[in-house]
This record gives sequence, structure tokens and C-alpha cells, in this order.
Amino acid sequence: MSEITDESTSPTSSPGGPPPDDPLDSDLRPQHQIADDDTDAQITEKLKAQGVRLSRGSIAPAVFWPALIAIIVVTACALIFPDFTADALLGAQTWLVTNLGWYYMTVIAAFIVFALYMCFSRFGSIKLGRDDEEPEFSWMSWFAMLFSAGMGVGLVFYGVAEPLTYATSDPKPGWTGDQVELAQLGMAQTFVHWGLHPWAIYAVIGLALAYAIHRRGRPVSIRWALEPLLGEKRVQGWMGDVIDILAVFGTIAGVATSLGLGVQQIGAGLAAMGVVESADMTLLIILIVVITFLATASVVTGLGRGIKWLSNINLSLAGILLIAVLLLGPTLFMFQNFIQSLGVYLANVLNMSFDVGAYQGEEGAAWGAAWTIFYWGWWVSWAPFVGVFIARISRGRTVRQFVAGVLLVPTTVGFFWFSVMGGAGLFRQLFGEGGLVDPEEGVIAESALFDLLADMPIGGILSVLAIVVIAIFFITSSDSGSLVVDMLASGGHPNPPTWSRVTFAVLEGLIAAALLLAGGLTVIQAAGLITALPFSVILILMAIATVKAMRTDLEQMQDRELEQRYRRVSEMLQEDFDSRFGEQVDTRVDHRIDYRLSRTTGPVTGRFRRLKGNEKK
Repeated sequence: MSEITDESTSPTSSPGGPPPDDPLDSDLRPQHQIADDDTDAQITEKLKAQGVRLSRGSIAPAVFWPALIAIIVVTACALIFPDFTADALLGAQTWLVTNLGWYYMTVIAAFIVFALYMCFSRFGSIKLGRDDEEPEFSWMSWFAMLFSAGMGVGLVFYGVAEPLTYATSDPKPGWTGDQVELAQLGMAQTFVHWGLHPWAIYAVIGLALAYAIHRRGRPVSIRWALEPLLGEKRVQGWMGDVIDILAVFGTIAGVATSLGLGVQQIGAGLAAMGVVESADMTLLIILIVVITFLATASVVTGLGRGIKWLSNINLSLAGILLIAVLLLGPTLFMFQNFIQSLGVYLANVLNMSFDVGAYQGEEGAAWGAAWTIFYWGWWVSWAPFVGVFIARISRGRTVRQFVAGVLLVPTTVGFFWFSVMGGAGLFRQLFGEGGLVDPEEGVIAESALFDLLADMPIGGILSVLAIVVIAIFFITSSDSGSLVVDMLASGGHPNPPTWSRVTFAVLEGLIAAALLLAGGLTVIQAAGLITALPFSVILILMAIATVKAMRTDLEQMQDRELEQRYRRVSEMLQEDFDSRFGEQVDTRVDHRIDYRLSRTTGPVTGRFRRLKGNEKK
């Protein structure tokens, strides 16, 4: 949020900010901008001054209640009519993949192009904040927080299973070759799912929000990123409400998807260690209740610093798990796998980015629904949460720094994670003792990690470590996701009411439990994909709005720079003219020959003038 509190530093008055006649900023006065030291009452008044409609309890009723009702209705349907809900969601998923799979693939690829364009174009020099503002966090702290933003549970869940699945039990339709060739293509496909593509989505929304929040002083709300395109009145009205409602619902669906995956893997880990006989539905529901309770407790106690500390500890534990597998497994192969897989990825990324399975029919559509299209939907549903997070930590960065950091750092770390975890699984299955692929069910994603760790030295300790990492990843994600959702439902208030955060934290657990009861992982995947469709349109509009706003901003900056340059040159010439040029100019004028027509003389007038001149002498 903006720290601009006085008129001398306001965007409407500072030399480095937009001029007062900027149509996008004409109503944003210094007294309306939110400062870090504002009280809750002051923040509420400033939000109202910017057109945010708040009721008692500091909630935005036009967003909070519709979003809450929609979530409750979906949850109730899944609990009361599980079969009907499953059929409806899976039917909708089939229709979307069959008819709009090309749309998802095209849009996500376009987001990469957009992000790269913003990075390398003239917009790259624009500051996400005041022109003279330094970054709020150091490079290392910023990179660490970027990595922690997005995909903790997913990386652990799919780290071993995904590349192994592509190489063995479920290769992509249309691929040919032996298992080694399939393994190479599988690693490249995994890189596509977890690399530039998802982080380009986050770059789109994060950049739009960071510009609106830090550059323009707007509240932390999705709607304000569309102000340059829709206009202030529409953003403040029902259009803005619909945008935030979709963002709330999508974020809840994304968190619920992560919870569903997380409890399945925790259950499989407990079964692998012999703590329970099997990871049945009862155990999964119990795990959801426990994890939701812990996340809710963190919300109630307000342990903001504790959650930050816990997140840092969890990143360290994930790093320890990664290094342990790297050292205890085929270390040389893992490094070779990283480099070679990167090459295969670069050679096939364009083809994989636009492969919609046009020649594979129903088989290709089913594979896309289970993998690529599911991932695109999952990333889009996560976009509001991750976008708000990376926007808030990126104050003072330039557009170029923002895009480069968001795209490259998490992508590189993710590539190395899959090269190690997935490489360990592939090496064991292809060149070792095997045992990671069930003859009937193929690769079981939730148990693949623990099957791999079990045969390693200190495998029991590593399995416990993996369970702890998964649990903490979700607790911190749930708490942070609840905060983001509640901020959206409170008009962008940075300190939303605790009771509202508790409500959404509980609903995340309920939705996850309901979807598991309705059909398990496939239903969860379908829900995420369906939710992503409308919000993907909002992301497209965000990209257009960002370009429009930054083009205006850049033109104004260039006009101001040119004006200042002319002013400096004019002042310099005015001050130094006499001392630098005066004498030279006078001498030059004194010795010039006068060639003016009026001074031209004939024989008579010329003799007369000469005589007159001699008389004067």
C-alpha cells in the first residue's frame, strides 16, 4: 500500500508523478491514500473516500455475501448430492476440454508473450512506486518470498510422480519411443506445467496489482487493476463487485484443491510408515479437520510473525528434503538430468505449449483434462492469492525487475526440484530396482514420494519430514489465502475482521471435504478448471488495462522529462549568454558589412554621404 501521506510526495503533485490532469488519477488526493501507520478507522474512511462501499464489520456487502452464498451452495450440493455434483462437474469439465481446450492453451501461452514484452519493452523502466522509491526488500529476501508464494504442496505431491507417470503408465497420447525417450519428454512436459507458464499468469496479475497499489495508491483489490480499462465508476459499481466475487471464489477453489491433494499425500505417507492401515476417506476427512483447525487457530491468534517464521522454517525443511534426496540418491544423474531436461524443454516448449491434442481425439482430451488443462485451471484459480502476495512485496521494483524475477527465479528452482525428485524416481524405475509403478493402477501420485524415500538411508526420517512439510505448506497457504480472500471481501482493507477470516478458512476445509466425498481428485480437478474460465477473461482484461495505463504513464513521464530538459537549457542560455557569447557577438556585429537593401546607395547619394562624413571628421 502506498506510503504517500503529504502533498509534496503525492502522485498528483510530485515532479515524478502523474500530472493533476491525468484522467486516471484526478480523484486520488493525498488524503485518500492509505499509509502504513493509518489506524483501522482511518483506513476505512480512506477506502470510502475512494468509492469502496463498506458496512458494519468492515466488509464489502456486495462482495462478501454473494461470494459466501455461492461457496455455501456449492459445498451443500457436494455434501447432499455427491453423485449429482460429481456428474455435473465432470460433464462440464469434459465440455470445456473438448470445446475450449484450445482457448486455455492459447491464453496461457499469450501470457508468457505479454510478460516478456513488458520486460523488454520501454515499459520496463517504470517503477512500481514513486520514481525515486527504492525497493522495500533486498534481492535475496525478495527471491525467497517469490519462491514461497506459489506451489509448495503441488511440488511435493507431484515431484516424484509426474515425470514417472509420463515415462511409464500414462505417457502423453502421440508420444513414441522407449521408456528413456518418454522419460526425457516427460521431464520437459513437467517443466512446461511448472515453469514459465504458471509464473507468467502470476506476473500478469501481480504486475497489474502492483501498479495499481504502489504507483496509483489504490486499495488491495482485483477490481482496481481494471480501472484504466473500465473507468472509475464501473470499477466502483457492480462490475467491480463481480470481479472481486470471482476472485474470492477462485481463490477458495484453489486452496481447497491444494488441501485435497495435501491430505491424500499425508494419508499415503502415514500408511507407508505403518501408522494407519490405509488412507481411506475417513482418515482424509479427519486430516482435513485437523489441518483446517490449525489454520483457523493461526487466524484467530493473529500470529502474523509466527506464520512468517513458520514459512521460513518450512522452506528450510523443504530445502533439507531436496538436498537429502540429492545426496542420498544418484547425485550425478540428477545434475545430468537437470541439464539434459532443460535442453529437451527448450527444444519442445513451443510444441508443448500449443499441443491441444487435435489428432488424439477423446484420448488426448482425457489426458489434457487430467494434466495440462487441469494445471492451467489450478494456476488461474491461485492467481488472485499469489498475485496479491507478490504485488505487495514488490514495491520499488521496476517492471523489468519484477517480470524477470517472477519468471526466472521460481522457474529455475522448480526445474531443479523436479530434476532431483523426479530424476530419483526415474533412475530407480529405469535403471534400479523399480517398484514405483503398480502393475494395475500405474503410478499412485500420493504414495510415490514415500515409496521412493522408504528405500533410502534414513528413509523413515525423510518421510516424517515430508509429511511435516506438506502440512505446514497448507497451513500457511490456508492462512494467507484466507487473508487475501477476506481483503477482497472487505474492499481491500489490510486488516479485515478476524471472524471473516475464520469463516473463509473453515469454508476452505468444507469445500475440500465435500469434493473428496463427491468423487476425489478428479472432481477437485474439474472444479478448479471450471472456476478458472471466467477469471481467465479477467486476466486478459488486466493485461490490456496494464498496457493502457503504462502507455499513458510513460508518455507523461517523457513529456515531463522533455519539459524539464527545455527548461534547464533555457535557464542555462539565459544565465550564460553574456559571459559566453556577448563579446563575440558584439565584435561580429561591429565588423559586419551592412547588406540591407535600404542602405544601398547610387552615385549621387553615395557622394553626398561621403562628403557629409568628411565634414563630421
